[in-house]
Amino acid sequence: MKRILGLLAAALCGTAGLAGAETPVERGEYLVRGPMGCGNCHTPTGPDGPEMDKEFTGTLIWDGPDLTAWSANITPAGEIAGWSDAELARAIREGIRPDGSLIGPPMPFTFYRNLSDTDVAAVVAFLRTLPAIPSDNPKSEYRIPLPPAYGPPVGHVADIPRGPTAEYGAYLAGPVAHCLECHTPMGPEGPMIETDLGRGGFEFPGPWGVSVAANITSSEDGLANYSDDQIKRMITEGIDEEGEQLKPPMPFPYLAKMTPEDLDAVVAYLRTLPPLPDAQ
Repeated sequence: MKRILGLLAAALCGTAGLAGAETPVERGEYLVRGPMGCGNCHTPTGPDGPEMDKEFTGTLIWDGPDLTAWSANITPAGEIAGWSDAELARAIREGIRPDGSLIGPPMPFTFYRNLSDTDVAAVVAFLRTLPAIPSDNPKSEYRIPLPPAYGPPVGHVADIPRGPTAEYGAYLAGPVAHCLECHTPMGPEGPMIETDLGRGGFEFPGPWGVSVAANITSSEDGLANYSDDQIKRMITEGIDEEGEQLKPPMPFPYLAKMTPEDLDAVVAYLRTLPPLPDAQ
């Protein structure tokens, strides 16, 4: 973990502008409360929105025939309190607890595996600063078999240079904000990223009814006819081209905290997604 923190310090010191002044905790807070939108799954929601006095204490996030999933309390009062920084980083990227047990879906390990060493270290650093808020959540129940692991052990993951580029946008929309997790159809082994990346169609049942993830590829069914400003408004305000409010679980309150440069990068990347028709 010392090596990871050393890389973080070197990367941040060598970055120009505002980013160069960031501490690991500041970077972690931006990611967790911004584009990663961790509170969207880890904070209870009441009739008036997120219950911020219970921020990051875990909540019921999926209840269906295959699984009843409760997110973890990720404050220092939760089970992570006794984990080392390296163990917490491994749990975030690989879904493996210190005792070897697997964290089940819907945690987006397909994408979190590619979080950079410096960013996962920043997330860990920020989580350690949260107030310890106890909670008493049930254990998740999985009525489907879980794999032995989500992939091989994660080695070194380098930083992607920050900037309003499609390359950095791919990192933000993938490993960080995991937009493609929700906007790609699910197959038996998870998101069908090799064949159906970004074509939408994934259904989300909830108190709001059923929302269906939109096609965000560059096709006519997707974003081809949207301006950059329209796309940004959908991302940060949850307002579509007709002025209608998008349904949950789109985490626009978190995405609204993205810097203008990061938002430009995401839009630049979405423009590069190969055109696919809507999932049938």
